[in-house]
Parts: sequence; structure tokens; C-alpha cells
Amino acid sequence: MGNDPGPLEARLAGRLSELRLEHGWSLEELARRAGVSRSTLSRLERGEISPTAALLGKLCAAYGRPMSRLLAEVEPEPPQLVRAERQPVWRDRETGFTRRSVSPPHPGLRGEVIEGVLEPGADIAYEEPAVAGLEHHLLVLDGAVELTVGGAVHAVRPGDCLRYRLWGPSRFVNPGPGPVRYVLLIVLP
Repeated sequence: MGNDPGPLEARLAGRLSELRLEHGWSLEELARRAGVSRSTLSRLERGEISPTAALLGKLCAAYGRPMSRLLAEVEPEPPQLVRAERQPVWRDRETGFTRRSVSPPHPGLRGEVIEGVLEPGADIAYEEPAVAGLEHHLLVLDGAVELTVGGAVHAVRPGDCLRYRLWGPSRFVNPGPGPVRYVLLIVLP
């Protein structure tokens, strides 16, 4: 897990604690539902650690919301236009994943555009989608990614676009040698 949480991680820690309380769950109950240790959840909610992409994926699945919505909830109400330098960026240094929210997220809208960068060797597995049936369109800009969806492995190269609905586990792997940069359009069912 990452160290030294920044302002976004601090707001995220607070929101995760609020979500658990809104659901009326103890740390033990959330640990059981998400498959994450109670001590990790406690440290995360206190802002002592930064979550990894896999950990956020498990928590989003337990709460039944996409990661984009969770991250949007910790940002102030966005304007319709967000300049590149003002787009929220989240980094999982442990796995080499950087996520930039390109489109202004809004809880009332169904679609969002995300830019992702995976460093060489990055391997991120999600046990289940935060929301079953999420529609994804993955467009690779640079590099290549191996994406496993529904048990099938797809090698996606620059200019390729993979469209899929997410019902089960998924895995993003950058076999290298360089980073992979992609755009992901997510549409709620």
C-alpha cells in the first residue's frame, strides 16, 4: 500500500468511513463483505495508508458503486469544463497505476472518461466489478495492455478499442517494455 496520503486520499478516507456508517456496518462486517482485513480498513479510514487499486475495487464492490463515483464524491461539484491541469489524478505507486479523471464526474450522469497509465510489469486484478454490467470501452493510445475479461485474454494495442460489459473478475497487465496509456469510457447500466 502507498505511504504518506495526500489531500485526495484524506478526503477518500473520510468518505469511506462515512459510507460504512451510512450502511450501518462495523469494521468487522465490512471486512467480511469486502474480503479485506479489519486492521487494513481501520488504517485506511484513519488516513494512515493510501488504498491500492485492488483494495478500492473490493470496497467499491462491497458498496455497489463504481470507483469513478466514489472518487467523484470526494471532489467538489465539478464545472462542465475541467482543464487538464485541474483533472484529479490518483496514483497507486505499489502497482504502477495512475488514473486521471478526464471528464467532469457527476453523480447524476451515466458516463465517464478516464485516462489510465500502467507502468511496465503492472498487474492489477479486480475480483468483481463495483457495479455488475458496467459497459467499458478501452482505447489504447500508447503501449499495449493485456486485459482479461470473462476468462478471455485480449491483447489491446495502440488504436485498438475493446468494448465489453463487466460481470466478473478482470485483470489489467502491462507486459512492457514501456508504459501503456489508455482511455477508458465507463457507462453505468
